Amino acid sequence: MNGRRLFRQEALENKKAKWAGKALLTSGYPAWLVSSCCAIFFLTLIFTVIFGSYTRRINVNGEVITQPRAINIYSPAQGIVSAVLANTGETLKKGTPLFQLDISREGRSGNLATNTTQAIDKQILEIKDILKRVEKNKAISLQALKEQLMQSEAANQQSKALLASSGRGMADMRNSMQSYEEYQRKGLITKDQYNNQRYLFYQQQNSWLSLNNQIIQEEISASRLRSELQTNAADFDNQISQYLYQLSELNRQRMEADAGGMLIVNASSNGRLESLGVTEGQMVSPGDSLAQLTPTDINAYRLVLWVPNSSLPYIKPGDTLNIRYEAFPFQKFGQFSGTIMSISSVPASPKELATYSSAPMNPNGSLAGSFYKVVVKLKQQQIIQDNQKMMLSSGLKAQVTLFLEKRPLWKWMLSPFYDMKKSIMGAVNG
Repeated sequence: MNGRRLFRQEALENKKAKWAGKALLTSGYPAWLVSSCCAIFFLTLIFTVIFGSYTRRINVNGEVITQPRAINIYSPAQGIVSAVLANTGETLKKGTPLFQLDISREGRSGNLATNTTQAIDKQILEIKDILKRVEKNKAISLQALKEQLMQSEAANQQSKALLASSGRGMADMRNSMQSYEEYQRKGLITKDQYNNQRYLFYQQQNSWLSLNNQIIQEEISASRLRSELQTNAADFDNQISQYLYQLSELNRQRMEADAGGMLIVNASSNGRLESLGVTEGQMVSPGDSLAQLTPTDINAYRLVLWVPNSSLPYIKPGDTLNIRYEAFPFQKFGQFSGTIMSISSVPASPKELATYSSAPMNPNGSLAGSFYKVVVKLKQQQIIQDNQKMMLSSGLKAQVTLFLEKRPLWKWMLSPFYDMKKSIMGAVNG
């Protein structure tokens, strides 16, 4: 009994394999039904492949812009924002101060710009004081010369009057001398009386000549005074001009010193201040974005796309496309329609792409390929949801579906064979 089992092995296995439940047996589908379904399926598939079509599409990125575009204001120099002079949402006019930048340097004696400005201000005050003294001296000197000239002219007029009177007296004495000469010939007077009368005539004549010479000297003196008056006026004017030039040069240096210490960044156009890129106390470098202005005279919103050159042959102005805005999820707001307005004929340059945030650039700043600029006209300039109007804004990013070439399905299925044909065929027109 030790080496033998109580039950046979076959009996145990049969006991394990015995069905303990209930089984429901059904009859299979008829063969004609299965064959009909298969035939309908294959016929539908063949019909779809032959007569169906599919439009190839790609998704590209873009952003909303305004017409005219939003204006980015950049830092002109390196410095610290010492004051923010405008607030977001304000409507500004061209030239309105936006930021005050401190671009000064510090030296051992303190702030270089402040010290330079103070020194220039001191020089300006000194030159202004000198100008006042020169103008005062000019007025005094010219007034003295004018008084001398007036006195000389008055004396000259008196001398001329005396000369005229002396001339009349000399004429009378000449007549008297001629009469005495006639009397002396007739023996009415003595020769001494005649000589005495003749002496008086020549004495009067000498007085007239002396008075005439005096008038000539007075006229020469008056002419010299007039010349001196003009010369002194010209000399004073030259001095004043030199000091005014120095003053103008100092004012220019002062403005340069002010610009070297404090710089005001103004609004470059009329518009609404959309955003501020910096805060007070922040360090900025040349070219850093400070703010963005949206023009107040916006005509319309447009969408700018960057399309790769492989898709360019399949699109044209007037084509319709689907738009999905990042700020308005399409799961809730749906897709929006747009129409292509224009397509650039040359690829966009790196400098142009750098002005758009949606440009397809590599992380290192290089181009990811050749891209063409496409401008899209938006069918809806605003979005209405739950009776609320939400306006588009410049810089709003979007993803756009472009519809390219349309082919029958069977041609799409044969596309790999086209690639194979291209790889094995010889030279074109060879």
